[in-house]
Amino acid sequence: MVNPKQKVIFEVENMASSTVIALIGYRGTGKTTVARLLAQQLDYDWVDADDEIEKLAGKTITDIFTESGEEGFRAIEAKVVAKLCERSSTVLALGGGAVLREDSRNCLAKCQAVIWLTASAKTIHQRLSTDPAAGSRRPNLTNHGGRTEIDVLLKQREPIYRACATFEVDTEDRAPAEIAAEIAARLSDAD
Repeated sequence: MVNPKQKVIFEVENMASSTVIALIGYRGTGKTTVARLLAQQLDYDWVDADDEIEKLAGKTITDIFTESGEEGFRAIEAKVVAKLCERSSTVLALGGGAVLREDSRNCLAKCQAVIWLTASAKTIHQRLSTDPAAGSRRPNLTNHGGRTEIDVLLKQREPIYRACATFEVDTEDRAPAEIAAEIAARLSDAD
């Protein structure tokens, strides 16, 4: 559980001069697609952290989980998050569990903004069920899988997402371009 005081610390530290914008949220909320579109609007680079994890490890995420378990995966992920947060003029699409480690949250606190993309468990399940890459790229994280896993993990992670986020954007029934445009406008208003 995240200490509510961490939110205040995060907001103060978040005023740094970084030009990294991190998108967080459960898988299936559109982070990768929105990151690409937002980067185009801002004339930034964009990076999918999962791609960087696979490059660093020299294997797929599924293979990392099989060989090293979730803890081994999270250790690699934390290294990647730390490195990505050092970049400039970049939009990051982070994995759904990237916020679970304190060291990663500390790195995110230095970003220009951390945007939490949200959707209902029902919508996430529908999106993941129709995405052929979702099941093959990311293994189940509980014994349940499916909608039950989504419900369980959202309940655990939502307080952490909330504590990390500069602001949240609901992706329910919205096109990725519309979501990216909203984020760009809100970032512009914050300047």
